[in-house]
Amino acid sequence: MIHASNESPYLPSDSCDWLRRSGLQSLRLAGRTLLPIVQGGMGIGISGNRLAGSVAALGGVGTLSSVDLRRHHADLMDQTRELAPGEAAKAGINQANLEAIGREIAAARARTGGRGLLAINVMRAVSEYAANVKRALECGIDAVVVGAGLPLDLPDLAQDHPKAALIPILSDARGVQLLVKKWERKKRLPDAIVIEHPRLAGGHLGAAKISDLQDPRFDFETVVPQVRQFFKDAGYERHIPLIVAGGIRSYEDIARLQALGADAVQLGSAFAVTEESDAHAEFKRVLAEAREEDMLEFTSVAGLPARAVGTPWLRAYLKIEPKLQAVAHAKARCTKSFDCLAQCGLRDGLPGWGQFCIDNQLAAALRGDTKKGLFFRGAGELPFGNQIRTVRELVQRLLTPAAALAPVC
Repeated sequence: MIHASNESPYLPSDSCDWLRRSGLQSLRLAGRTLLPIVQGGMGIGISGNRLAGSVAALGGVGTLSSVDLRRHHADLMDQTRELAPGEAAKAGINQANLEAIGREIAAARARTGGRGLLAINVMRAVSEYAANVKRALECGIDAVVVGAGLPLDLPDLAQDHPKAALIPILSDARGVQLLVKKWERKKRLPDAIVIEHPRLAGGHLGAAKISDLQDPRFDFETVVPQVRQFFKDAGYERHIPLIVAGGIRSYEDIARLQALGADAVQLGSAFAVTEESDAHAEFKRVLAEAREEDMLEFTSVAGLPARAVGTPWLRAYLKIEPKLQAVAHAKARCTKSFDCLAQCGLRDGLPGWGQFCIDNQLAAALRGDTKKGLFFRGAGELPFGNQIRTVRELVQRLLTPAAALAPVC
């Protein structure tokens, strides 16, 4: 636990004071003492440099999402907008996104003031996964977070960057044991592990099918003790932090999870609706005003269960999904001219998988288009209800017991 503000150069004095008064444990990661708060990586473009840099500046873990970051750069969009479909367009778009990763890391770094830790989230399911990881590492990212698949090859991709933290996202103890044993053979252990509850998180979820979301093996009360016991039995001398994600909204949630053996928590939706979020104002409004009964679970184009707000587009799509899946067939090429996913239900004609373009729908959400957008969101009420507040206010609230909070007006 932090006892004095000058003990961690990565924590500003006010954050250090909040943490001390909270009685919560700090997060020790990559040789740094940090707030036990991680901002999730949300694509497309929600987790850009403004949000990630603002979270890190307060001493937390700020996370960029690598997915299609060119959309935050007008010149890169201009370069790629008129490209004719084909391999040249795919190469041009992928190169533009690599350029955007470098720009976003540099801009986020400038916002941090040397505080906190800066991470990037890269989906294992995207075709340019390896290229994105390598680019981020070359640009000096502090940590690489990988979900949407088992990143068994991440140690190989990062072998020239031993100081960068490698953080897989998993959902149950079996997945943790499998990955850690595979990584051990490569002489690398995770620097931390995100344990994401598929029933409570938003976006693409870590379960094989929708019916699995209720499986008790995913409950934090089950997973965290099981993983801690696995680490103990394996005899690991180095402490591997566990970061739990999904449905976390309050100081009391953090305290309860730390008592279970977690080191920190990850939040996505709560940060997506902050003033510093890189999303459109209408995007923030949709997420902030969504109620639990508005949420829908469905199979995404990536073949994974997903959770999002039941917007007009999503409800209309789900009505016709059985017909679309019945006539699913492989396309000659991606309609977007680049393969955003290694396997895509629409492009590859996979029955039972989503039959829509994820890039189209998420890009519409980034623009705030409520008619066409896909708005991923986690479970539960947000910390400030339907209000849009600053990152600073959110972090302070998460570190303050309910009894000491002023009411949300």
